Amino acid sequence: MNAFFDGLSVFLMMLAVIYAVTVAIYFVLGFGITWLNNRNPDRRIQKNRRGEKRMREEIRHSLPSILITCLSVTIGLFAQYQGWALTPWAFSWWTAVPLFLLTMVLFDAWFYFAHRALHTKALYKYHALHHKSVAPTAWSNDSIGLVDTALSQGFYAVVVFVVPISPYILLAHRLFDQINGTFGHAGFEYFASKTSRYPSPMLCTTYHDQHHAEFRFNYANYFSFWDRVMGTISPVYDARVEAFEASAPALNLKRPAKPSVETEGEKAAG
Repeated sequence: MNAFFDGLSVFLMMLAVIYAVTVAIYFVLGFGITWLNNRNPDRRIQKNRRGEKRMREEIRHSLPSILITCLSVTIGLFAQYQGWALTPWAFSWWTAVPLFLLTMVLFDAWFYFAHRALHTKALYKYHALHHKSVAPTAWSNDSIGLVDTALSQGFYAVVVFVVPISPYILLAHRLFDQINGTFGHAGFEYFASKTSRYPSPMLCTTYHDQHHAEFRFNYANYFSFWDRVMGTISPVYDARVEAFEASAPALNLKRPAKPSVETEGEKAAG
């Protein structure tokens, strides 16, 4: 009995720490990317839509969703701690890099097919909340229903039974996914380049923004591979990225100057 409560206390402590850190990262990224967006208004992807008015609602829905994601991560780490999962390979750069890349490939496949399932009639009711953010913002990434989150983020609780992944790599991947997802929902494009369109499998923010705006395309997370193979990539994605490359303004870190207001005398003189 004592062993059960000892294990439970370890599990809850791990969950509390991971949740607290993730929430802190959520707010740091949210405010940081909003700061950057405010200085680069011309980089907005959906020119005629504003999602910022949903900020409070998105934050309110994100906090319980983040808990479900952290629960999945904690289950994976606790399974390793208890020796229930595969024994992780010793951590080194020779194992860390290929295992990290492998988790990206596996997670992308998991996310794609879970996401496609969530767009079926049977499951869409669990995903509908996320699509209320038609013009996503830096606060939209975790504004997801709890069942939706369990399906799309359950990867972390399962991968430890399939891949001998170090807990450091698992946590690094979760951090990377949080950053990637927040930029993916930022609503402003900073990564359009030749490496984010065909024939490269990489993506930029426009990819997932199109999913929110057009609904029927671009289900993947890191790579365009599954969407291209399954025929679900937006037919105008590559062209939009290329057009943005040609027209994107220089990155600005200073707040744009407000247009001056003419006095009545200046208007008359003009």
